[in-house]
Amino acid sequence: MSESTVPAAPSVTQPLRAAVVGASGYAGGEMLRLLADHPSVQVATVAAHSSAGRPLAEVAPHLDLAGPDGEDLVLVGTTVENLVGHDVVVLALPHGQSGEISAALRASDPDVLVLDLGADHRLESARDWEDYYGTEHAGTWAYGMPELPLADGTRQRDALAGAREIAVPGCNATAVTFALAPLVRAGLVDHRALSAVLPVGYSGAGRAPKQSLLFSEAAGSAAPYGVGGTHRHIPEILQNLRRGGGPADARLTFTPVLVPMSRGILAVVNAPAADGATTADLLAALEADYAGERFVRVLPEGIFPATGEVTGANTVRIGAAVDRRSGQATVIAAIDNLVKGTAGAAVQSMNIALGLPEGAGLTRTALAP
Repeated sequence: MSESTVPAAPSVTQPLRAAVVGASGYAGGEMLRLLADHPSVQVATVAAHSSAGRPLAEVAPHLDLAGPDGEDLVLVGTTVENLVGHDVVVLALPHGQSGEISAALRASDPDVLVLDLGADHRLESARDWEDYYGTEHAGTWAYGMPELPLADGTRQRDALAGAREIAVPGCNATAVTFALAPLVRAGLVDHRALSAVLPVGYSGAGRAPKQSLLFSEAAGSAAPYGVGGTHRHIPEILQNLRRGGGPADARLTFTPVLVPMSRGILAVVNAPAADGATTADLLAALEADYAGERFVRVLPEGIFPATGEVTGANTVRIGAAVDRRSGQATVIAAIDNLVKGTAGAAVQSMNIALGLPEGAGLTRTALAP
């Protein structure tokens, strides 16, 4: 992409115009919350399907947003006509619904930056997509995980500069990838026997009503889902490990468990440690790959993260240990599924693509308990 096609950082008096589709959902709402305090972006349009025509303040009263002219924002229908003319369009839609509208939008407005918070453009393999999602693959976009270490010694950040199509990672995939990628690449764990169990807050399951996922029925209970290799983030995680230089034959058992908290993921990852590998070796590999990363914190030996330490922050906190008796390595990563797991990663990637400071509109500080 030539320099003339990459927009310069906007002035305070001329903010970039953003549209958020799926604004009435959890991910879309969190995107709006972060953009409300972004110094260079203003939300000009909010769109939804079933909530179209309703004031945003009625659907999401916790958001204090006004349009470019100071008027109250009203949700409009999800059409290309309503989205053309913005600098940034965020698609916070259910899986399988981003491909068609993004293609039409890009055809009408090739300079717009489109951020897909759904899964439609994350996978490189059409076969993997069809296997896990059962529909036609929509194509592959630049992957919005800037800190991901790649096999050639660079980071995924380099692929985001000047990008106009960004696929935001899945929240569970984010937590597991951050925990595993450096260790698999360094050969410190058995890549054929990776296992992850993830306590996940209920917002990780989406806002659409599901009888088995109703919080009111699950308070005081925990419920697994995506059991037996069926969860759709599995091919995404394995793809990330390959991108990071891991072997092509990695195997992962992955089970998320809904627990009665509103947000957060605690990825507990286990694998047999390589012969002679120690806790210090695991931490050294993690620290080497994430050195200098503003939003990644590798914890000292003996310290492990909790979800409350990252609530509202665009931060991943990681602890690791080797059980010398069993020979198992355990890595634990905590993220806020709506921030570092979704909207925060989108804003961070957007900033890189637009040439803005990478941390603009984001914080490393968690909300007080």
